[in-house]
Amino acid sequence: MKNLFSVAGKVAVVTGGSTGIGAMIARGFVENGVKTYITARKLDQLEATAAQLCEQGECIAIQSDLSTMAGLNAFADAVLEREDKLHILINNAGATWGAPVDEFPESGWDKVMDLNVKSIFFFTQRMLPALRAAATAEDPARVVNLASINGITHPHMPNYSYSASKAAVIQLTRHMAADLAPEHININGIAPGFFPSKMTAHMLPHEQEMAAAMPLRRLGCAEDAAGTAIYLCSRASNYICGHTLVMDGGMIAAAG
Repeated sequence: MKNLFSVAGKVAVVTGGSTGIGAMIARGFVENGVKTYITARKLDQLEATAAQLCEQGECIAIQSDLSTMAGLNAFADAVLEREDKLHILINNAGATWGAPVDEFPESGWDKVMDLNVKSIFFFTQRMLPALRAAATAEDPARVVNLASINGITHPHMPNYSYSASKAAVIQLTRHMAADLAPEHININGIAPGFFPSKMTAHMLPHEQEMAAAMPLRRLGCAEDAAGTAIYLCSRASNYICGHTLVMDGGMIAAAG
């Protein structure tokens, strides 16, 4: 029963790791002894985050654009050139789009679906050889897909492609988990509620109002994100397979 929550000595990739929940998870990994690769489109922010995390441990920044197959494959090649084993993959990179239903554009649909769903499947596919090489029956390799409570309940926002994409992530997590579990690759998901980030910046003026409506009376913080990810990537969660953990301060529970 000792060291059930230890992730020390593992190698991880966190997509969308320069800001928001991705950066929170990456920080938790680095501070707990995980060699962590982070990627994002904007190089300045990516390198700044990696520099901060390198003060606590080992963090490697590799710029990429996972919304295209060319960008996805280039990043996969860059990781696989450096690592033959990958213990943890956090599929966090995502985008959103908002527009009234009568005006919602195809470009906003395709952009979100390509990054939020398509990239998860095909990047995980590319990483399978390294995940298999790291996997053991006693400590499986881990894949964690970032969904959202918007994929579970009505978002009350006109973010149609985002909510649809996150519902797809939850089902993709179930499907791939059942297929890959026999190979000792454990796949689960996390559905966050409201965490301060660039994606939710437009809602921050209502932060106090939103927090007051939550059962826990606060927004999500870095320890919440990191702790949930560490649990799903440690031996403590060995028997959890194909599930998406809701991390929302009780918002869905209070939604009726």
